Amino acid sequence: MKKLSSNEVRQLFLDFFESKGHKVEPSASLVPFEDPTLLWINSGVATLKKYFDGSVVPENPRITNAQKSIRTNDIENVGKTARHHTLFEMLGNFSIGEYFKEEAIEWAWEFLTGEKWLDLDPEKLYVTVYPEDKEAKKIWQEKIGLTSDHIVEVADNFWDIGAGPSGPDSEIFYDRGEAFNDLAENDPENYPGGENERWLEIWNLVFSEFNHKPDGTYEPLPNKNIDTGMGLERVVSILQGAPTNFETDLFMPIIEKVQSLSKTKKYGENATDDISFKVIADHVRAVSFAIGDGALPSNEGRGYVLRRLLRRAVMHGKKLGIDEAFMFKLVPIVGNIMNSHYPEILEQEEFIVKVIKNEEERFHETINDGLTILNERISELKTKGEKIISGSDIFKLYDTYGFPVELTEEFAHEEGLEVDHEGFEIEMTAQRDRARAARGTGKSMGVQTKLFSDLKEESRFVGYDKTTEIGTLTVIATDEELVKAAQPREHVRLIFDQTPFYAEMGGQIADKGVVKDTAGNIVANVLDVKRAPAGQPLHVVEVLETLMVGKTYKLEVDKVLRNKITRNHTATHLLHQSLKDILGEHANQAGSSVTQNYLRFDFTHFGQITRKELDEMEQIVNEKIWESIPVVTVETNIAKAKEMGAMALFGEKYGDLVRVVNVGEYSIELCGGVHVNNTSEIGIFKIISESGIGAGVRRIEAVTSEAAYKLLQIEQRILNEVAELVKAQQTQDVTLKVQQLQSELKEVQKENESLQAKLANDQAGDIFNNIQEINGVTIVAAEVDVKDMNQLRQLADQWKNKAISNVLALGFSNEGKVNLLTAIDPETIKKGFKAGDLIKTIAPLVGGGGGGRPDMAQAGGKNPAGLKDALAKVPEWVNEKK
Repeated sequence: MKKLSSNEVRQLFLDFFESKGHKVEPSASLVPFEDPTLLWINSGVATLKKYFDGSVVPENPRITNAQKSIRTNDIENVGKTARHHTLFEMLGNFSIGEYFKEEAIEWAWEFLTGEKWLDLDPEKLYVTVYPEDKEAKKIWQEKIGLTSDHIVEVADNFWDIGAGPSGPDSEIFYDRGEAFNDLAENDPENYPGGENERWLEIWNLVFSEFNHKPDGTYEPLPNKNIDTGMGLERVVSILQGAPTNFETDLFMPIIEKVQSLSKTKKYGENATDDISFKVIADHVRAVSFAIGDGALPSNEGRGYVLRRLLRRAVMHGKKLGIDEAFMFKLVPIVGNIMNSHYPEILEQEEFIVKVIKNEEERFHETINDGLTILNERISELKTKGEKIISGSDIFKLYDTYGFPVELTEEFAHEEGLEVDHEGFEIEMTAQRDRARAARGTGKSMGVQTKLFSDLKEESRFVGYDKTTEIGTLTVIATDEELVKAAQPREHVRLIFDQTPFYAEMGGQIADKGVVKDTAGNIVANVLDVKRAPAGQPLHVVEVLETLMVGKTYKLEVDKVLRNKITRNHTATHLLHQSLKDILGEHANQAGSSVTQNYLRFDFTHFGQITRKELDEMEQIVNEKIWESIPVVTVETNIAKAKEMGAMALFGEKYGDLVRVVNVGEYSIELCGGVHVNNTSEIGIFKIISESGIGAGVRRIEAVTSEAAYKLLQIEQRILNEVAELVKAQQTQDVTLKVQQLQSELKEVQKENESLQAKLANDQAGDIFNNIQEINGVTIVAAEVDVKDMNQLRQLADQWKNKAISNVLALGFSNEGKVNLLTAIDPETIKKGFKAGDLIKTIAPLVGGGGGGRPDMAQAGGKNPAGLKDALAKVPEWVNEKK
């Protein structure tokens, strides 16, 4: 057996199957399944289904790849077992109707045992087969030469995900020896394929030959296919003699870095600490790859899964004595480990680090408070002999301190306590109800799901290249029911067999326009267009003349409105690419809104964007407009679109056919919206604002064409007015003139401050000469003539520097308002006198309140008439204190 690095194993696998005629497919981006705990991959049945069922024929029926996978549905086991991971790699070889069981088995054996390849000891390899799969068992016996004691029939050896391609499988196990045997000799799980530590499953060969139909029956697939998966982490642990996957070169560099950050904990010395080391090493890999593929931490869906992973790792860091943000420091190590096959981590290192660091720092702001409260509550419950943390306590930790429910549960279990999930859900439901109530329950003109969900009438959108079309009215719906006719002044929703009206989708607002009868009379105004549950464009209209199902109408889109929308939409594509040019490839779309008046584009980016960067983006977009680039839209399949370099959005669902919008090879995106034919139609592009709208998400708002021209007109008018005010001969001289005025203003301000200081000194001489003494405590209490609190504080500074008295109280009134300041010297503070107490005593007399430190305090009020009484109260307060 060779001792190989993880990079060598991965490359050997790809080289081996390439030598067998397989096409090596590149690693795909993470593609989310419906279940938010599964951020899976573009491999196996997930992507090959269209090949397996015969609907699509691949260019090469033999495929091999190495793919990253993220799965978090059993996160609690990570770190506690030898092989649970949230991110893992699958090495696979696939046949689409070409070779089948014999070749798959022979090649698997050759790769595992061949001297040129992994060179594993054949005596240590065992296989399992499906009892009814006599063919596979025969191949293992006659072609490979395995003896019967190395072949185990297992009833579970049938790969079936509930629907779609399925079939028997054969799993390959490696015998790690008696040293790893954790079961008694007679334990029913003590065999290859059982739940034990001795026999380690390393490869699963799936013989996909059936289609599991929705009715539960199985029918033969048109092609017999091979779908295999070898776990890289498991194979590497064998080749590197590691007791678990974590002691391999895939994890140990990360663990060693965490060890150095901990300073007090060492890996391998304590089983509990080791769990924390493993959790951190595992989670930072998953988080780094997910962020690199476009996911961001948030409070819902997959974003929440990422946030949970990060926070879980941070909590384990605290257990290792790491009380500061540290996960971001591990990203370069992950990148270096995986760089040979996954260069994207190092390519996007700066962005991934920013996202993780920001998320950590935000969590650290509240985590200590939450942890203190949780520990106190656990202590209270134990003292009372109670065993359950209430739902209200869990909700408070979650809602106020951002403390994940899962972490609360983990901490509780470690302390032998349970959590009240039902009570927590009640609290969450109440919060959602309050939120809904706050939003209001007004009736909308939205899609009537109940009415439209089962409609089979098709409606074809034909508005990509036209704004007028004849359509037959197939559906009329009121708020409550489907009807055959609609009368004037009614508001209803209509479906036509075909329509040029674009239904709101993908950030682009809907078209507006009119419906005409065959004589050319307007019979309805189209106010909005939504998308029905079945996908049909649903026209929200105001009826002017009677409409009838089955009749033919002329549908006319408002061309002026449409043109404004399309200009803004194409501009968002140019802006998206310019963001990547200036900020980096991490700047991905996170939302958009395209209207006739302006465009809004949200994107992923941490940190401020400079004025220079905005100017550069704006310049790029305008240059593309001036170049008069044709905008070409083609319809193709998703695979071809990606080959063209089309950008797809993380988490978006795309059908078999997609539209690719190509702007001169500069911007290539998947998009179902409507666009201009040439960039010159946009006219001009102008950014009007840029801001942060959330953690790692920023927003740009911009205008084009007529709106941009009007904006420039307004700005030019303002500039001309400023030029007149500052007496600049030409507008280009405005900046110089303003700078001159600012310089003159600074000189005047300096002179003014100097005069004010002189006046303050003169006034201080009069005030500070009037000192009272009560029981050995000296007092200065006076009304002064100053303009603001700043001058009042200047007088207090003089009092302090010159040690005028033990107690100071000053006040002034201006435009119906009063301000007070009190101060006490250090020696008098030691005797129990505090400026904050004094201010609280006298402030009510001027109709106000305030507070401060023992040495200085201040207050404001609205009763100038009470100022004299307030200052007269000071000696009384001193006397009472003695």
